[in-house]
Parts: sequence; structure tokens; C-alpha cells
Amino acid sequence: MSEKTPENEAREVTRLLQSLNAGNDEAADALVPLVYSELRKLAAHYLKSERGEHTLQPTALVHEAYLKLVRQKTAWQNRTHFFAMAAQLMRRILVDYARGYGAEKRGGAAEKIALDDAFVFVKERPSQMIALDEALEELAKIDPRRSRVVELKFFGGLTTEEIAEVLDVHQNTVLRDWNLARAWLKTQI
Repeated sequence: MSEKTPENEAREVTRLLQSLNAGNDEAADALVPLVYSELRKLAAHYLKSERGEHTLQPTALVHEAYLKLVRQKTAWQNRTHFFAMAAQLMRRILVDYARGYGAEKRGGAAEKIALDDAFVFVKERPSQMIALDEALEELAKIDPRRSRVVELKFFGGLTTEEIAEVLDVHQNTVLRDWNLARAWLKTQI
């Protein structure tokens, strides 16, 4: 039996994702214990910046994202690809949830917010998630890679090295894109 190391777990996740690609539905069940903890940390991170009375719990966010991930027909490349897609799905789920909340509670009007270096949101304002999402969509029209860097770093919690791997660019390019995207977003939000 092989030693339980992060490298071995990453290889096992990649192997299970490839098995899922090949149509082995049981691979999804075997994948859960390997990715659940990290997905839960991502979900908790996102929800920590949401309003205090948020009714969506990390577990529900993880379950919804995971079900969508394993049901979609994606040619999974590796663990990093999986978590990049998880970040994108969690972003969509939270934005949709914020839009629904805004439509019900606030007339649906999104307001402009200040964006500090840490991208910290005020807990009582779901419209901030919507404002960031809209700004990222605008950035994607101008520079898709920079928008993706922000999404992967902020929503995905990926490291510079992992982002470089996902985007197939050098780490310095990721750092430069991150800094330029943050500066641009500050002018937009």
C-alpha cells in the first residue's frame, strides 16, 4: 500500500477523474473522500465573506457543486483542472444565490463597492458578489486570461503554481496578471 502524501493523493484524484472520463460511475464515489475536505474549505472560505445570516451552508454548496461536477461531461485532465472547475461552479452558484436574494430582498439592485487588496466583502451585502462577478465578466471581454487568474485565485483558492499549470503559462505571468487585474477591478467596482 502506498504512503498517503499530497502527491500520491493528487495522482489518485487524477486517476479517478480519468476513470470517470472513461465512464466508470463508481469513480465518483471513490473521489468523494479525496476531494470533499478541500471542497469544504473552499466553500467555507467563500461563505465566510458572505452576509452573516446567509442560509446557504458550506456543506450544501459543496454538495451542489460536486454533483454538478461529476454529472457534467468534462474531459478531466487532473486534480488541478477539477478544482479550477469547482471554483468556477461555486462562483456561479453563489452569484445565482446572491442574485436571487437581491431580487427578493433588495429589489435586485446591485450597488458599487470598494475593493481592497484582499477582496474582502462586507458580510451584509450579497450585491458585492454580483458586482465582482459583473466586473469579472467585463474583464473577461477585455482580457480573458486575467479574469480567469482572479477567478482561480480568489474563488478557487489555487496557488500561483497551480494557476500557471491550469493556464499553461509561467508563474511570473500569473503574478503580473493578478496584479494588473486587481488594479483594473479597483477602478471598476
